[in-house]
Amino acid sequence: MRDVIRAKRDGGALSRETIGRWIRGVADGSIPDYESAALLMAITIRGMDRGETAALTDAMLHSGRVLEWNGIGRPTVDKHSTGGVGDKISIALAPWVAACGAAVPMIVGRGLGHTGGTRDKLEAIPGFRTGLSADEFSAQVRRIGVVIAGQSGELAPADGKLYALRDVTATVESRPLIVASIMSKKLAAGASGIVFDVKCGRGAIMETPEAAKGLAQELVGVARELGRKARAIITAMDQPLGLAIGNASETAEALTILRGEGPPDVTELSRILGAAMLVLGGVAREVHEALARMDRALDSGSAVQRAEAMIQTQGGDPRVTVNPSILPRAPVETQVRADRAGFVGGIDSRALGLLLVAMGGGRELMEDRIDHGVGIRLLRKAGDQVAAGETLAILEARRDAPDWAERARGSYQIAEEPPSLQPLVIEDLGR
Repeated sequence: MRDVIRAKRDGGALSRETIGRWIRGVADGSIPDYESAALLMAITIRGMDRGETAALTDAMLHSGRVLEWNGIGRPTVDKHSTGGVGDKISIALAPWVAACGAAVPMIVGRGLGHTGGTRDKLEAIPGFRTGLSADEFSAQVRRIGVVIAGQSGELAPADGKLYALRDVTATVESRPLIVASIMSKKLAAGASGIVFDVKCGRGAIMETPEAAKGLAQELVGVARELGRKARAIITAMDQPLGLAIGNASETAEALTILRGEGPPDVTELSRILGAAMLVLGGVAREVHEALARMDRALDSGSAVQRAEAMIQTQGGDPRVTVNPSILPRAPVETQVRADRAGFVGGIDSRALGLLLVAMGGGRELMEDRIDHGVGIRLLRKAGDQVAAGETLAILEARRDAPDWAERARGSYQIAEEPPSLQPLVIEDLGR
C-alpha cells in the first residue's frame, strides 16, 4: 500500500488490478483505515482518469452481491442526489414513483460533511430499519415495489466503509470518489435506469456550474459505460431546499409532499425528478404523461399508501405519514431575528448545514451519534421581505442557544432590493 499511495501521490495512474486489491482489502479489513485515508487524500489531490474511475466503481460494486430483477414485471429505476442542505426528496419520491408503476430499489447513505443523509433522516422514524440484508431488500422490492435502505454488509460493503472514512478526512469533494461511491451503490441495487440530481451552489459539494456539470457528465458516462440508462439534472443549492433542516424535521416535511402539502420548491423538484424517472424507465412516454400519473397517485392516495407500506415493512410506525408528532423533536426553541429591514438576498446553506452539525444533527467524527430531534426551521427564504426584529428562523435544540442563533443570523444576507432568484433547475443534461 505504501507504494500505491506514493504512486498516486506523485500523479501516477493506478491499474485495475491495483485498485481491485485495495478495495478487496477495504472490504475484508486487511488494509487499515490510515492507509486508505492516505490513498483517498492522494486521489482527492491528484484525481483519477475515466479508466481508473470505472475500475474503482467496478471493484466497489463487486465487493458484495449484485441484485438482479428478472421477472419482476415492472421496470426498475432509481434516483440519486449528490447532497445538499434540506434535501429530503428521496423519502417521498421513491414511494411516489413506485405508486406510478415502477420499482424503486434505492440504497442511500448517511450525512457527509455539512450535507444531510437520507439514511439518517429515515432512522428518525421510530423503529425504521435501514440495515436490511440483501434478501430482505430484494423481497421488499418484489412485494411492494420500493425500498430505501443503507449499504448492507452484502451490497457494496467497501463503499460503506470508504463513505464513512471520507466524511472525516476532508475527501468528500473528490469527483472520482463521488462517482465511484454513487455508482457502486446504485449498480449493486440493480436498477436499469438512474436519474442523477446534481446539486450546485454554496450548500452543495459542487459549488460552481462547471464543477456540477463535470460531475454530472462523469456520472452519466460511467453509468452508460457499465450498461445502465442514465440522465442528469443540475439543480440549485444556493439556499436550503424546503423549510426544514434536520433529520426528523426533514422527514416530516418530505411526507407532507405525499399529502399535497409540501413547500413549493420541494414539491416542484419532486415532480421534475419523478417524471424523469418514469420516462427513463419506460413507464411513461413523455413528461406530460408522467406528471399525469404522478397526479393520479397523489389524488388517489396511493402514493402515501405506498409510503406507509414501505415504512411498516421496514419496521417503522406508518402513522408518521399523517402524525409527525411521532418523530423526535428537541424541546428548546430559539428565534433567529433580522437585525435590519430589507429583503432576504440569500442564505448561506453551507453555514446552516455546519450549524446543524454543531447542534448535534450531523457528524464531526465517524463514531458520533446523531441527535435526530435537533433542527432549524426557516420562516423566511431568499426574496422574502422582512422587518427589523422579525423572526427569520427557529432553532430547535436541547438548550437555549443565543450563540447558535447568532451564527444562523450570519447566514442570512439582508439586502435593500429583492434579489434575482436562480431557477430551481439550472440545466437538464437529458434534453
